[in-house]
Parts: sequence; C-alpha cells; structure tokens
Amino acid sequence: MTGRTAGLRFGYGTNGFANHRLDDALAVLADLGYHGVALTLDHDHLDPFAPDLARRTAAVRRRLETLGLAVVVETGARYLLDPWHKHAPTLLHDEPARRVEFLCRAVAVGADLGAEAVSFWAGVRPADVPPAVAWDRLVAGCATVCAAADAAGVPLGFEPEPGMLVEDIAGWRRLRAALGGPASFGLTLDIGHCRCLEAADVPDCVRSVGEHLVNVQIDDMRRGVHEHLEFGAGEIDFPPVLGALAEVGYRGLVAVELPRHSHAAPQVAARSLDFLRAAAAPAGRHPSTAPAGPADHPGGG
Repeated sequence: MTGRTAGLRFGYGTNGFANHRLDDALAVLADLGYHGVALTLDHDHLDPFAPDLARRTAAVRRRLETLGLAVVVETGARYLLDPWHKHAPTLLHDEPARRVEFLCRAVAVGADLGAEAVSFWAGVRPADVPPAVAWDRLVAGCATVCAAADAAGVPLGFEPEPGMLVEDIAGWRRLRAALGGPASFGLTLDIGHCRCLEAADVPDCVRSVGEHLVNVQIDDMRRGVHEHLEFGAGEIDFPPVLGALAEVGYRGLVAVELPRHSHAAPQVAARSLDFLRAAAAPAGRHPSTAPAGPADHPGGG
C-alpha cells in the first residue's frame, strides 16, 4: 500500500464505484491509499431496506476496520426509494414518510458503522408545492432527523445542492436557524458547488463555515454549470482550497465526489488521489496529472 499524505484525510465516494461490489470497491480504495470512503447507501451497496441490515452493517464495519478506512454515510441514491422517479420522495413531497424513514435508517446505520457523519440534502421543490409549504416540510423533516441523530450520537452534514430548495451556504444558515441551531446539524460542503454558484471565492467559502464542517466532498466544476468534473477539467485552484481546510482545522474526510465516473472507477480514483496529494504538498506544487482522455471513457458514463 502506498504512503498516505499527512494532514488532510482523503476519501472517495462509493457512488463512483457503482459497478463494483462494495467489498471490492473498499479494497481498491484502501490499496490506493485513501483514508476513508463516503458510502452511499443504495440497492447494491448496503441496502438499508434489505433483510438482515444489522448483520450486513456489522460485516461492513469489520471490513472497514480491517482495511483501515474511515467512513461517512451519504444518502443520495437515485432510485432507492422510487424506481420511477429520481431522488423521490424528498422531504418536500406530499408524502415524505419514505424519505424520513430512509434518513433515520441512515442515522442508525451510521451509528453502527462508527461513521463520522451522515449527509443529506433538501431535494428539488415539486412544481405543485408552494415555496412556503416546501420550506415548512423541510424544517419539520430535518427536525425529525436531528432528533434521531441526537439520540444516536451521530453528526449530520446537510448539503446545499444546486437546484434544490437549499442550494447555497446562506440557505443552510437559514435552515439551521429555523431548527434552533442544533449542535448535531452540521454542514456538508461540496467544493465544486462553491465554484458553481457561491459569490465568494472557494477558499473564502471554506473559511466562512469552518466551524460547522463535518463532511467535505471535492471535485472540479465550472462557474454556473453543475457538473462534477475530474480535477484539472474545471476552474478550481485546489492548493488554496486545501490550505483553507487545513487553516480552519478541518479533520474530517475530504471525499472525491464523481458519481458519473464508475465506468473507469479504479483509474479515476488513482488519478484523483495523485492530484490531491500534489495539491496538498507544502509547496503547493501543481500536479502533472491530466484528466481522462477519450480512451479512458469507453462508451461514456
């Protein structure tokens, strides 16, 4: 196994290994030298609705411990709850009970895994739901999930997501205030999203929320375009971003978020870690690693 970069702890999202068995994905990431994984609960990766959940969760925890991998739990599975509609239902729908149940199960799984955080988001407001109604539903749903997280002792990382009801840091602050500022309600910050739509520079975004960060996702992105890109294919200057994370004392995972790159997962994961290690080097030297070319993407994503 290769040496691991001191300081920041790099992870990789299992939603970028959708064509691998979970055990195999974990082994590849450990062999590459990652510190941890962002585990998306899904039909093929620790399905929270399949039988024997406690037994299967215990087996995954043992596997993580054997491989020396930390874990955060992600809840962005596309069709886990509804085979016809992506990400439905959300906390904003007329009948959000299935989403609330899923998030509470994710909290329980996170506790059993020893996860550093459980991450979730608001969802896109349905066209027939007025904004005020959607907001009230979001606050109520988050309050229920916060209660479960408090009881389980698991930090929550709420992620602002472009196009969703809460899409930026200001929206997260408003939601946190509406919930009464619970200690368990932290922030999941996607570095690419900051470049996509925040007014501030990305390192300043990190500094502005440093005390609330419990989970960081990292990817490249362009201004105004919500597309997760390999490092070097977008517009972000990463050494200052990683420097800001170190500056605020962030100690959680910095997990690569490339959910449309499963077709070349091991190669993309290797390139990504090489890039991050170089970007985190003391001199801030820029890596020579280039994003994948056409030959690395047979048949597309």
